Amino acid sequence: MPTDEWERGYSAGYRAAHRTDVRDITSERGKAAPSPKRKRTRTKSKRDGKMSRALKTVNARAKKKNGGFKKGWSQSRVMKEAHKLARRK
Repeated sequence: MPTDEWERGYSAGYRAAHRTDVRDITSERGKAAPSPKRKRTRTKSKRDGKMSRALKTVNARAKKKNGGFKKGWSQSRVMKEAHKLARRK
């Protein structure tokens, strides 16, 4: 009966390698996976809406067709102008 001993040794090695001896895979089957909790989406305030519109209008004035800033403009200046415009609205 050397084959039985070999099979027992093989299956023990397989279980140890795949860690099936520690956790029972079959018990998790058939159960519904827990649904992940959805994150609450951020609501846009009136101020945020005004700011985004102002930023879009100022960006259109400050950028070239290739996406770079025109001479004399920078991101900080665009933000300054957008804040001014949003406050006025």
